Amino acid sequence: MTKHDPVDLTARLIRCPSVTPKDAGALDILTKFLEGAGFTCTRADRGEVSNLYARWGEKGHAKTFGFNGHTDVVPTGPESDWSVPPFSGEIRDGQIWGRGAADMKSGVAAFAAAAADFVTETPPDGAVVLAITGDEEGDAIDGTTALLDWMDAEGEAMTACLVGEPTCPEVMGEMMKIGRRGSMTVFLTARGIQGHSAYPHRARNPVPAMARLVDRLASTPLDEGTDHFDPSTLAVTTFDTGNPANNVIPGECQATVNIRFNDAHSSSSILAWIDGEVAKIGDETGVEFERTVKVSGESFLTPPGPLSSLIADAVEAETGVRPVASTSGGTSDARFVKDHCPVVEFGLVGQTMHKADERVDVAHIEQLKAIYGRILRDYFA
Repeated sequence: MTKHDPVDLTARLIRCPSVTPKDAGALDILTKFLEGAGFTCTRADRGEVSNLYARWGEKGHAKTFGFNGHTDVVPTGPESDWSVPPFSGEIRDGQIWGRGAADMKSGVAAFAAAAADFVTETPPDGAVVLAITGDEEGDAIDGTTALLDWMDAEGEAMTACLVGEPTCPEVMGEMMKIGRRGSMTVFLTARGIQGHSAYPHRARNPVPAMARLVDRLASTPLDEGTDHFDPSTLAVTTFDTGNPANNVIPGECQATVNIRFNDAHSSSSILAWIDGEVAKIGDETGVEFERTVKVSGESFLTPPGPLSSLIADAVEAETGVRPVASTSGGTSDARFVKDHCPVVEFGLVGQTMHKADERVDVAHIEQLKAIYGRILRDYFA
């Protein structure tokens, strides 16, 4: 019986210093690995980003299960903060260490190994797809979006997808993600009239106007939560005039707010509300405002159903723990996949992701491979 080793593959991927957008050979390793199991591998690179599309089985088959993940990682920070070299892939005390160990080279290795075993041992009536990007930790412009654009142009499709991000807070198997909050950042500039602080009537101070605006935004509840989401949040992340003088009223002031919103809103509805508040403060103070916005993703939900049940059943069978269906946390590439097909996220415990001494239990990688393998067997049964 063929058994592909996810721990060895994880170690080899960690040894590639693939800090976004560098690939550093990670996708070459995966291409060789998957081609050895009979997958057809195609690069769908765009811009500076490397992307890999691997398919076993018939193109466009009505039953095509897909996995999505990324091999890029965040910077390591000072290497002196690490107990081991961050790209060593060292195994110590039953754990594998290195940048990407948790987020998410282990997840990619687990689903690649599970898929390779599955198609080699029990070839299904259907297709298995792996869509792997090098641009999840960056701007995410030329990563999974590029893969989906390429798939659309080539007539490739998935009927269901699992994103292998780390989803478990503390215990293996405890949580899967069936949706994510939307995320957007609004950059605000208030412009008044500069003047001497001893003669405030000759100036128009933008600072109180901006303070009034951000206080109003931050103190207004957006909602009380929905069936599957916690209440939306708005955080003021910076407030600055860049003014070095204590006797000058500045002519300009900037602030930034970040909003994480549930399915009661869209980015356009949130922005319409902010624009309304900006107009009110402008009318009250005579200060002019400008704003720009960056939308990282809209909120989405894959309603509980066949896909989430399939994954929950497999997780419970392999771990003894039935995962809670959650929409907590930040954003992931599931926000792009949800426009293509139903998508759920499940992966390892993520306690050390993005930290120095990032690491995961070797046993959990083996367990994750078993979960993914069971999902494939049950999906095609």
